Amino acid sequence: MLRGGTAFTPDGPRRADVAVAGGRILEVAAHLPAGSEEVDASGLWVLPGAIDAHVHSRDPGFPEKEDFRSLTAAAAAGGVTTVVDMPNTVPAVDSGPVFQEKVEIASSKALVDFALWGAVRSTSTAADVEGLLDAGAVGLKVFLGYALRRSNRQILYTTAPGDSDLEPPPGYGTLARLAPELVRRQAPVAVHCEDPDVLREFARPLGSYTDVLRSRPALAEVIAVEALAAISRETGLDAHVVHLSSAAGLAAARRATDAGARLSVETCPQYLLLTEADYDRLGGVMKMYPPVREAADRDALLEGLREGVIDRVATDHAPHTDEEKLARSLDETAPGSPGVETLYPSCLELARRLGDPAQAVRWVCEAPARALGMDGRKGSIQPGADADLVLADPRAETLVTAERMHSRQRHGSLEGQRLGFAIRSVWSRGELVAREGEPVGSSGRGRLIRARQASPLRT
Repeated sequence: MLRGGTAFTPDGPRRADVAVAGGRILEVAAHLPAGSEEVDASGLWVLPGAIDAHVHSRDPGFPEKEDFRSLTAAAAAGGVTTVVDMPNTVPAVDSGPVFQEKVEIASSKALVDFALWGAVRSTSTAADVEGLLDAGAVGLKVFLGYALRRSNRQILYTTAPGDSDLEPPPGYGTLARLAPELVRRQAPVAVHCEDPDVLREFARPLGSYTDVLRSRPALAEVIAVEALAAISRETGLDAHVVHLSSAAGLAAARRATDAGARLSVETCPQYLLLTEADYDRLGGVMKMYPPVREAADRDALLEGLREGVIDRVATDHAPHTDEEKLARSLDETAPGSPGVETLYPSCLELARRLGDPAQAVRWVCEAPARALGMDGRKGSIQPGADADLVLADPRAETLVTAERMHSRQRHGSLEGQRLGFAIRSVWSRGELVAREGEPVGSSGRGRLIRARQASPLRT
């Protein structure tokens, strides 16, 4: 039992004890009878464990960058008790059998629970979609502009479609063709919204951060968001825009939802805390796609988050090796940054700046649980939910430094940030998995979390 803390429940924060039994939350009320084991939470916030709906484990395929053991250790240390992994591991998770192989790998290593996205290829069929969803995928991911290398089944970005070993990337037509099956199964599709035609036309050598911004213009995000919205309006597709980065993209998403598209929007802490000016301090560590943009973009995204146009925050956790991030020219530096460990403290800090710390729970717990069919089990402090619980100290501070991080890539884009909260203890299904920023649980205890989707309709 956690006694005497401020519990952030679906009805808002209140002083309450939280009783746990059998890995589930048993009761949430003031002055509960004494339990056999108690933790004094006086002066602390009792939060639901966070769900990072956008991570890249690199496992299988790139163990030198990350695996499920290091990913989930970092997640636990930061109060994230469910990670949702993207399908661009090797081989790409494009079928039920590959999905099951990845589940076995993750289950042998994970410290906290996990869910998996499935991949859409340009050649994917309705049967492929059904196989992935039946296997347990929470939804499907479309990487616009990313081809599949047939020889090793790796998804990779390319501007050279003439390579005979590359299967062409999925596009808007792929989405429209598969939408009926996704709608029938009430499954979401997440889309990397940068229009590949625009990116090809603006591609250039990257000698400066200005080149990065010019090579990935906000117009590419706008066009992709608007195309996705049109497909959603016409088909009823539940569409998720991931890692939104620009004011113009936000305006396109707002227009789309006002016009009736079933569109939800995710952004990331780096787009809410950083601007292009931070490149001078961070260098290639800040290189990512889409890029961190200007102060006006950051401010617009913060307003969109406050208004609810953006309903959730995830990290796009994407680690690389030190050589790939720290020892190359900007042009050759790999895009991506770790972030799962700083999701909760950064969002608590952002929510406090916006005037309502409880918003952080909505962004990283309630909204992703609802979007991915996990609500009632994950993302909330209520009887019957998994006892994924976090004790946070609102009077302490977290200074983000490489030395404190637990991902295999310790240098992240939030390095140097001072965040006005500290994660004290973390439980996953009632088992302590982190204490004072250090993972303490056992690898291999994490479980696959399946979405609560509609059953297939048989005719």
